[in-house]
Amino acid sequence: MPIADDVARIAVQEQELQFASFDEETAWTLGTQLRGLAVARKLSLVIDVRRIGWPLFYAALAGTTPDNVEWVRRKSNTTFRFHRSSYAIGLEMEEKKTNLVERYGLPVADYASHGGSFPIRVLGAGVIGSVTVSGLPQREDHQLAVEALCLLLGRRFDALRLA
Repeated sequence: MPIADDVARIAVQEQELQFASFDEETAWTLGTQLRGLAVARKLSLVIDVRRIGWPLFYAALAGTTPDNVEWVRRKSNTTFRFHRSSYAIGLEMEEKKTNLVERYGLPVADYASHGGSFPIRVLGAGVIGSVTVSGLPQREDHQLAVEALCLLLGRRFDALRLA
């Protein structure tokens, strides 16, 4: 799949997967939904749902390591910095043949442009948080986050998933 196609599809995902409101209960529901998908599929994941600067749900499943914790932190930092999916940012960097250090001076220790962090947008408020997954290849991390958001928001995943 060409990078431009994925970037365009992610832009549609980011537009379509917005909340009317988002609170602690919504975060818990999203997190437990993701955890349920991971357990049912026997996946080793770290799952993080947060408002900016405020953790609301966190789970580290069997088979994960402290590296997954760091990937979650770095990917969510990227989502908060750009108000975009970390996967979209990574694809754009790849398309431009650059990276976050060269283009923006962002340290690798704090930012990762790899898939798995998706912005939580509230209509009329913008990006207020993120849902982040680490443990799978980056495209699959992204897809799982989008799948859980589709389930919670009543959207068809097959219509929004990456090709």
